[in-house]
Amino acid sequence: MRIKILLQITGDDGAAAVAEEVAAFEKVTERPEDLGLSIAEGKTLLAAVQQRTIDAQVASWTELHRCCEACGQRRPSKGSHNVVFLTLFGDVRIASPRLHRCRCQSTDGPATESPLQTLIPDHIAPERLYLETRWASLVPYAAAADLLADVLPVTSGANATTLREHVLHVAERAEAELAEERPCFIEGCPADWAGMPIPEGRIVVGLDGGYVRDWQDRKTNFEVIVGRSVPEDRDARYVGLVHSYDCKPKCRLFDVLKSQGLQPNQDVTFLTDGGEEIRALTELLTPESEHVLDWFHITMRVMVLELYARGVAHLDATAGQRLLDSLESIKWLLWHGNQHRSRQEIEFFETDVDGLKLDYAYLGKFLRAAHEFAVYITSNTGSLINYGERYRAGERISSCLAESTVNAVISKRFAKRQQMQWTKRGAHLLLQARTRALDGTLRPLFERWYPGLANDN
Repeated sequence: MRIKILLQITGDDGAAAVAEEVAAFEKVTERPEDLGLSIAEGKTLLAAVQQRTIDAQVASWTELHRCCEACGQRRPSKGSHNVVFLTLFGDVRIASPRLHRCRCQSTDGPATESPLQTLIPDHIAPERLYLETRWASLVPYAAAADLLADVLPVTSGANATTLREHVLHVAERAEAELAEERPCFIEGCPADWAGMPIPEGRIVVGLDGGYVRDWQDRKTNFEVIVGRSVPEDRDARYVGLVHSYDCKPKCRLFDVLKSQGLQPNQDVTFLTDGGEEIRALTELLTPESEHVLDWFHITMRVMVLELYARGVAHLDATAGQRLLDSLESIKWLLWHGNQHRSRQEIEFFETDVDGLKLDYAYLGKFLRAAHEFAVYITSNTGSLINYGERYRAGERISSCLAESTVNAVISKRFAKRQQMQWTKRGAHLLLQARTRALDGTLRPLFERWYPGLANDN
């Protein structure tokens, strides 16, 4: 059988154009794959309908803007040039006319202008830009470009470089909306905070760092900080940044908290790994906040020391057991929030390790790890809490929340099997798109930029 598809467009004046053939297919019905339209036929149909629809819309738009807005006189044309408009259903070539400036206008501006430039300044459909940003934030650029080309009549979608530039442009536009960075975001006075409504519940923010390979210095990595803000009564939000590139890190984190309804009288707990950059990131954001050194990173460091102590026990059972007992005591004291005694016990432990007289191959590393652990606990003394008490109260004490965030935000897209190398700018901007795609705020952002998308959600 032969299938012919006709398209008829009715203008704003109600006049209907003659139906025009946009596609024709010869179909047989012998096998399951013969039923319906194939992907290739669907692409052909969509591209043809898109081209004719946009041609009609552009013709109507340019005719509407052909006359001078001031005096209503029809402006003469200086010819036209072709532009390519990237859409989900094909890359459409459009004739863009150039019109002379009306005589009633000032001579200071350009002599000609293109009305179409005000309609499509970026030459890409917002919905396609949204899908490119969403897919490229979840899978590698090349894979996202191939996906576009596979399922849609998109030709330039196979160009991963173009897709990357589109995604980074979206992220830069979102970056431009951030307020200026400030050392302190606490405003008002405690008397005003006390008069505010009681907030729904505590907000827990898990922050941690990860590393990705540096494209400029290919033998090194740079740090990426990611986190997840989890209120008790609202949806969670992600945050990510390259600390050595971002000039508004505290503003970025504060913006995430504000989007979740943060009030000055609301309790906020920051669970971190105790790094200096992350601690500085959480300071002076909100008056009712506390910084907690998460239990996971403490136990991981104790576990490393236990491995070294077991190695000592193979050579000297008495000394090794004494070190293991000391580590168990340190862990117990830290769990119950006894800061003074735990620091004393750590000092005794470091002295015992320094006094070992054994032919142990890893003795130097053991001593260095013991010293680093002592410095780590001392520098984070103000962030140590009674972990046992908080655990029994059902509250979070571990940044497994942040560890899973590192895996979701960084590892699956920037590292692991990808083995990619990144510039700091490229990684930072992609993080902005990826965090929004993961927590579901990318689509609302596009709907705010392009209100017409809300009707198609």
